[in-house]
Amino acid sequence: MTKNATSDAPKTTVEYSVSPAGEKFAIPRKEEYAEEFQRVEKLVVKARAEGKEIVVVMGVGFVGAVMAAIIADTKSKGGHPSKFVIGCQRPSTRSFWKIPLINRGEPPVKAEDPEVEEIIKRCVLEKKTLVATYSCDCIKLADCVVVDVQCDYSKKSLGNMRAGEADMAALETTMRTIGMRIQPSCLVLIETTVAPGTTEFVAWPILKKAFAARGIDSVPLLAHSFERVMPGRHYVSSIRDFWRVCSGCNAEAKKRVVKFLKEVLNTKEYPLTVMDRPIESETTKIVENSYRATILAYLNEWSLFAERNGVDLTKVIDAIKMRPTHSNMIFPGPGIGGYCLPKDGGLGYWSYRHILGFEDGESIFKITPLAIDINDTRALHVAQLTRDALRNMGRYIAGADVLICGASYRQDVGDTRYSGSEMVVRKLTEMGAEMRVHDPYVDHWHELENQDDYPAPGQSWKRFFRNQDGLQNIRVQSDLAEALKGVEAVVFAVPHSPYLKLEPEEIIDWTGKPLAVIDCFGILSDKTIRRYFELGCEVKALGRGHIQRIKEEVRKGRRD
Repeated sequence: MTKNATSDAPKTTVEYSVSPAGEKFAIPRKEEYAEEFQRVEKLVVKARAEGKEIVVVMGVGFVGAVMAAIIADTKSKGGHPSKFVIGCQRPSTRSFWKIPLINRGEPPVKAEDPEVEEIIKRCVLEKKTLVATYSCDCIKLADCVVVDVQCDYSKKSLGNMRAGEADMAALETTMRTIGMRIQPSCLVLIETTVAPGTTEFVAWPILKKAFAARGIDSVPLLAHSFERVMPGRHYVSSIRDFWRVCSGCNAEAKKRVVKFLKEVLNTKEYPLTVMDRPIESETTKIVENSYRATILAYLNEWSLFAERNGVDLTKVIDAIKMRPTHSNMIFPGPGIGGYCLPKDGGLGYWSYRHILGFEDGESIFKITPLAIDINDTRALHVAQLTRDALRNMGRYIAGADVLICGASYRQDVGDTRYSGSEMVVRKLTEMGAEMRVHDPYVDHWHELENQDDYPAPGQSWKRFFRNQDGLQNIRVQSDLAEALKGVEAVVFAVPHSPYLKLEPEEIIDWTGKPLAVIDCFGILSDKTIRRYFELGCEVKALGRGHIQRIKEEVRKGRRD
């Protein structure tokens, strides 16, 4: 009997990329690449005929997607669209879903700023100045390539920044891809925050080698200009309407990058600062963020001082801020988060030895590494306060139902990257607590749900703790009343606006019993703290040692 011919044919395994909303997109097959490039090339030919400059943005993530839209929204002096932008993202299972979303006019990033959705929709569907692709051959068509791929700093152990290293692989691979494809006259602009020296001593040599291999005699035009994007309701404005620093590897690159940025950003109200060399631009970003991280770490020791000596640090800070020179002082909360502050100092420390070639980094860099280590581990103290609050109520942390309110790292935004809340959840889980999560701005906590491979396999904070396997099943709840049912402790980790309006009576009504309340960010007023004690609750807080005094006053009032 003859076998069916189709039964012996090799089966093609289809891989999918799944969006945060759960929508599946098939990863393109190799035979589809040529057709995809032809699609993009036709659009470019039309755009060139209309006098538009062709810009490719490599990486359409948190920064790249919005930067691509801002460039695509650019108008000439005559009021006509002047740029055609191609957002390029490699077709991995983790990231490919961003391409079809953008091509539908939908943002691939969640944002509180309504302008993010508006500008992407306008540029894709109405102006038709923005398109996304997975074909890196689109680089061949570019007049300018903007690089927005990540350059991470991988920490090998918790609270020891010095043991980490910069992860340059994605950036180096991208630069090789660009070098083998760009036209000799194409400007390459690195927007990524990188280790000082990267643009001149890593990226530029890669481009030069690629040009030499292609027989191109001219020098590649390479520039650097870091972004200062801030999540929240002014997401777009923080890129478009904000001060920029830039430089080029040679005079022509510097001239080109200044011209480009003046065309796409609001440099009339927010003038450019042009540096002599890219290492100065790169160092500016590292020092800027290290300064902020250091100030926050510095306040950690005074937070502990305040807790142990009956002082309310939030009131101390408010009193100091009356002085204009200190008006930007802020309470550190349960650690600092976001993509930049927790890691950027590490890039500078690592660069000093591994790019710039100095061996005395241990003696030179003392404050910056210590600040990062303090900020990385501050959240562990929140777990201790939670344990102590429950203990004061005759309960144990092991087996206790604990709700953390706030998964993001910042007030009224949905960005969970490196949030102090994650560290709190992981430590409490290690101690045996049963965790729940509420956040009005977060739909999915990727760091937990995808902890086995996010941000990369083996790189999750999961590796620093025991008993973490169940956390991928946690889902962020949107109904606070439901989330609070039966909990024994609530941790207010982020000062989201909805949390500031909560009354102790409604919290206890939802939980069904008195509970332990932990305030990480000066959310609770003295009046509210007093009321919690009157209702039989226990209250602990970072940096607020005066709480014990309020507790004693309530107890004394009961005795009297």
